[in-house]
Amino acid sequence: MAEPATRTRRPVTQRRRTVLTRGTSMLRRAPVTLGLLAGLWILAAATGSVLHGPSRGVAHNVSLGIANFSDGHVWVLWTSGLFASRLSEYLLATIVILAVAVPVENISGSGRFAVSAVATQGVGAAAALALAQIASMVPNSWGLELHGHLIEDPLPWVIGTLLAATAAMPTLWRRRIRMVTVVFLITTALFAGHLQDLTRLCAALAGLALGPILFRGRTHTTTLGGTIREQRTLVALVVAASVLGPMLAAFSPHAIGPLSALRELFGQVPYTARELVDVCADPALQGECRKGQQALRLSGFGPVVANLMPAVVLLVGAEGLRRGRRAAWLLATCGHAALIAAAAASIIVRITERDETRSLVYGVHRHGSLYQELAPLSALLAVLIVLLATHRLFDVRAPRGTYRHVLLGTAAAAAVALVVYVAVGSLLTDGFDRDSGPVTLLRDFPHRLVPPVYLQLFEPPVLPLTTPATLLFEWAGVSVWIVFAVLMLRSFMIPVLGHSPADEQRVRALLRSPGGDSLSWMITWPGNSYWFSDNGAHTIAYRVHSGVALTTGAPVGDPATRAGAVDSFAAYCQRNGWTPCFYSVGEDLAVIAREHGWGCVQIAEETVIDLPDLAFKGKKFQDVRTSLNRATKQGIEARWTTFAEAPLSVTSQIVEISEEWVADKGLPEMGFTLGGLDELKDPEVRLLVALDGDEHVHGVTSWMPVFRDGELVGLTLDFMRRHSDGFPPAMEFLIASAALSSREDGLEFLSLSGAPLASAVDASDGDDRGALDDLLDLLGHTLEPVYGFRSLLTFKAKFQPRYRPIYMVFPDSTALPGIGIAVGHAYLPNMSLEQGRQLMSRILQR
Repeated sequence: MAEPATRTRRPVTQRRRTVLTRGTSMLRRAPVTLGLLAGLWILAAATGSVLHGPSRGVAHNVSLGIANFSDGHVWVLWTSGLFASRLSEYLLATIVILAVAVPVENISGSGRFAVSAVATQGVGAAAALALAQIASMVPNSWGLELHGHLIEDPLPWVIGTLLAATAAMPTLWRRRIRMVTVVFLITTALFAGHLQDLTRLCAALAGLALGPILFRGRTHTTTLGGTIREQRTLVALVVAASVLGPMLAAFSPHAIGPLSALRELFGQVPYTARELVDVCADPALQGECRKGQQALRLSGFGPVVANLMPAVVLLVGAEGLRRGRRAAWLLATCGHAALIAAAAASIIVRITERDETRSLVYGVHRHGSLYQELAPLSALLAVLIVLLATHRLFDVRAPRGTYRHVLLGTAAAAAVALVVYVAVGSLLTDGFDRDSGPVTLLRDFPHRLVPPVYLQLFEPPVLPLTTPATLLFEWAGVSVWIVFAVLMLRSFMIPVLGHSPADEQRVRALLRSPGGDSLSWMITWPGNSYWFSDNGAHTIAYRVHSGVALTTGAPVGDPATRAGAVDSFAAYCQRNGWTPCFYSVGEDLAVIAREHGWGCVQIAEETVIDLPDLAFKGKKFQDVRTSLNRATKQGIEARWTTFAEAPLSVTSQIVEISEEWVADKGLPEMGFTLGGLDELKDPEVRLLVALDGDEHVHGVTSWMPVFRDGELVGLTLDFMRRHSDGFPPAMEFLIASAALSSREDGLEFLSLSGAPLASAVDASDGDDRGALDDLLDLLGHTLEPVYGFRSLLTFKAKFQPRYRPIYMVFPDSTALPGIGIAVGHAYLPNMSLEQGRQLMSRILQR
């Protein structure tokens, strides 16, 4: 096998020339964008608005606001998008217009772009004014603020055209751009809450509605499909946005949104710590004393950090969600449930005490209202619903004992913090406003573990007066939160349950010598557990579902003693109460199974190309030769590499092609013996990529190694994806190129892997077929329109391979119902009810 080729680097000047040519071409195809950008600067110069935005007189006629619109200046819905509020905003708008609007016009076409720009700007501005007017009718400070806003902002029409153009984009990018943009805009609207934030969000929503109308012929059906990794990332993004929003509000002095009330907690402190002692000594000033204590406990950097620690922990949980961790889902779900409970309790306090200024969350404040409690509660409930609805996605478990160590570590940190707090606090006798003896500090320590925002209606046992006492008081609890967050983050990075680096090394050693069959490399994939024979000469990869130990292929090891390994593994399964099932095995193991009285059924057909005498000659190889010749004429080459060695520009395109391929199906992604992106990252798996002169990826295939006695003797095809708009015969070209290259390197064969539920022999042939064979044949016909396994086998027939049947063997036919459930769960472990409904709908439509 040839070593992975290094990337051919074109001269720097040539690359710069190519980039310049592309940029110039894009600008030529964006006349509407350039016209709007020119108009932006011309109007700025003509009205003297470049440095500080429009003057008061000009703003009355061009800026967006309820007052201007009420005066009959309807045109401000559009003119506000042609001005900015200061020089920095003009520069930012210019960058965004060139970076976003120009490519969008290239995608949409100038006509559609102009329509979407005018429509989304007008509708977005009008909808924002309507929302501001509605908000001002409800007793709350946000509505009052919005009522007086005047804004100039070119970004709404840019965002609106972008969201409209997503209707013409590939599924993957359509979903990513929509989700990221809308989540970000909703977060800024709810927390920052300015009129321009509302306008941008409304323009984006208008673009989403307009896109399917403008691009009716190119609009894809919206589905819940996509890869598991993509869905996990989107859920993690939602949780992260719900967490980062309060952080943004806490540190933003200008946030006014409905969820920005946390900012009100950090106002100016009316008294110093020692002044407050005198105030609280006067019985007539108890109300003022309580307000002063509340403000003092929330002032300073320490309390701010303490109040944000739950958000930090949930942000750590979002990272775990991205990795599919079950513990992260539990953390995020329980965290949001706790926050919901606090918000609900606060509402109950308001209602029962009939005091609009009292809150468990916001304490006693002048501008309190029930609205301030309901808004955060609604957002928290929405995120919790998302988490509950997607629980199937998060099934990755850490090794046993991982979270016992997290709890013990956190408990140890709390114990240390307690000892330090009591010991040091007892020494700082003059550092607190009252007696700071050990009993008092012990009673106060649980309060240190609770963010101070939730303690405002409770009398503090002590308050610090000096700097050392303040540091101890504020940071003792924060240190415990930090330890917990770090330990949780570390737990999400521990290899998943069942993964042992030592076992993996043993498995890879056996795969090299003595070696396995053409499909054995699949046992290195995630999700497998490993059984080793007593003498270490054999290993079997398996996964347990519904009481069935389902193997990934045949035993790997010495072929002479394979029958003994099968017996030993069957006994091991029986001891554990499992039913053994050898899945995706060859004829040799099927013979052993029959000798043991086990059942056997063919489940797939493997196609193998023998390389020594390979020559793509004759009429039967016409399609293969055509693909090779067309690739040469179009300057497309087949390049060997690995995922780790490939340039970022190539790997990012591979990810995009794969995600788009899965998402467009709108169906659950299959696993088990069908590899995906994660399996590409194995350093011993080779990639063969079809690239043109501009480094554009037209297709990609992955090839698993097959060793015998330490020598590479073959390659097995696993992953194959083609760009939807790329070189049509990319797969024929890549497989043919792999075969020719492997023959030159002296390999014996190329396996094109198996096609599930498909056979090269007509189903009607043969007299020894049973009812199960007929059932699988019916299942293959049923699923063919959806997953195309039989079409795949027909495609592979172009290379005139020899065929090898692949079997499933099992001890007893009474176990078949459980085995069927186990196989279905192995291939589709995360299929939701909605995806199941879609799958059945697609099947019944054919």
